[in-house]
Amino acid sequence: MSPYTVRTAEQLPALLKAFRKQAGLTQGQLATRLGMTQQTLSALERNAQKVSAERLLHLLGILGVDMVLQEKPASPGNESQPPTGEAGW
Repeated sequence: MSPYTVRTAEQLPALLKAFRKQAGLTQGQLATRLGMTQQTLSALERNAQKVSAERLLHLLGILGVDMVLQEKPASPGNESQPPTGEAGW
């Protein structure tokens, strides 16, 4: 698959399902590797909004998918500030 820009949590379920299918795994097989039930994985593929970062990274690792973070290009009049550590969180 080519790179995808994800801007909302609502975009994740369809991508996660597509990556799972591309890896040739059923929900049951992937759930076993993640240490969860097939029902939990099914719920995650329907609504990934509350998945922890740790679980998401583990899932992506199993699927052979990298998560890349990059800054958006600054648009005129909307200069972005560089990250300053945890103060902005």
